[in-house]
Amino acid sequence: MTRKDEQAERTAPAGTAASEKAVEPVTAEWARHAADGVLLDGFHALKHALRFGARVPVAVTTDRLAVRELARSLAPDLLDVLDGLLREVPEATLRGLVPRAHPTGVAALALRSSAPDWDGAGEDGVPGPGAGAGTQEGAPLVVLDNPRNLGNVGAVVRLAAGAGAAGVLTTGDLDPWHPAAVRAGAGLHFAVPVARRQVGRLPRRPLLAFDPEGDDLRSVPLPPGAMLAFGSERHGLTDALRDRADHLVALPMRPQVSSYNLATSVAMALYHWMARPS
Repeated sequence: MTRKDEQAERTAPAGTAASEKAVEPVTAEWARHAADGVLLDGFHALKHALRFGARVPVAVTTDRLAVRELARSLAPDLLDVLDGLLREVPEATLRGLVPRAHPTGVAALALRSSAPDWDGAGEDGVPGPGAGAGTQEGAPLVVLDNPRNLGNVGAVVRLAAGAGAAGVLTTGDLDPWHPAAVRAGAGLHFAVPVARRQVGRLPRRPLLAFDPEGDDLRSVPLPPGAMLAFGSERHGLTDALRDRADHLVALPMRPQVSSYNLATSVAMALYHWMARPS
């Protein structure tokens, strides 16, 4: 050690070394779950995940008092849970744990939820919501056919959670639990089942696929527990999904307007289901 290093060590704040040792167990726990854990990026993602029963083995913040104030106004139901869960770390530590620190100074890792058996049916033969879905009987299941934008996937998960859909399935190669999708979904992947399946393994349910050549949605009754399938942002439905569909339906749209945003399309379809006569 040089004389300059010795001088710096003697003049460093007394609590520096202790603080570094205090965060070692936290960083070790983070490293243990980093490979398989779902990154919850920010206070709101952690809030939603906890509300819907996510298992969160580690959560950190750069300012416990600031998070407590946020919780007082936005999530008073979680004050005690957050007090017991959150560990305060220096900003440098947080930057070393996540690719980009959230403005709220909060990050956590959760364990991914398993998908329910969507093929299960109730006593009347109508598919129910599935274990953990938290939706009403006969709710639709949203299918995104080969989506290409992870932000859109997250936005659809958020819509499905708010509308009470039975879940969100994606086909293709994108992981719907990718950190970018979870970030866009604000932690609501834990409020509604989310999984990936190929077209040949979709549940045995009526499938209505959205296509400009289909029948106007307003004229088509939605069977209980139906799957509502939407094509990718650029290419639409795959041939495999189109062949699997029981009915092609279209959203009403002004002539010469080419398309809606994917999340907007899903929102319109789910609202059509929510607004149906009781």
